[in-house]
Amino acid sequence: MTYTAVTLCFLTREFAGAPQVLLGTKKTGFGMGKIVGLGGHVEPGETDEQAACREVQEEAGVVVLETDLHDAGVVVFDFPARPDWNMSTRLFVAERWDGEPSESVEIAPEWFDVGALPVERMWQDAAHWLPMALEGSLLRLTVVLNDDNETVREVLDYSTR
Repeated sequence: MTYTAVTLCFLTREFAGAPQVLLGTKKTGFGMGKIVGLGGHVEPGETDEQAACREVQEEAGVVVLETDLHDAGVVVFDFPARPDWNMSTRLFVAERWDGEPSESVEIAPEWFDVGALPVERMWQDAAHWLPMALEGSLLRLTVVLNDDNETVREVLDYSTR
């Protein structure tokens, strides 16, 4: 099976004593209308870290340095009904960046409290792994979607904790 290489980067901060994460409403393309993390395809010749930094800048106008990325692991998304959607997604969390997040053609960014993630407006799988990634876990998961390409059939956890 082939899996498209993608990255997701979650910017985090403390605000009024509570941890927050930057997510965004997807305005175009795959996942349009859902709240998602910042990220996208790894271009030929790019490392995962370079792709994550580039995507954050393109989608939210923020500069993240590769040295400020914390590895949160990998989530493989398996779409049995649409194998061309299969993705191997490298996850990063960053607590430092330069600039103020701003809306782009693709994403309308917004800060959310980590304890109140908008999972009802996200891909259903996010509830299974995003809280763990934001808490510092190093994930190794495979998420298998149902034939509707939306709901989760199963989550296989290969993480070593």
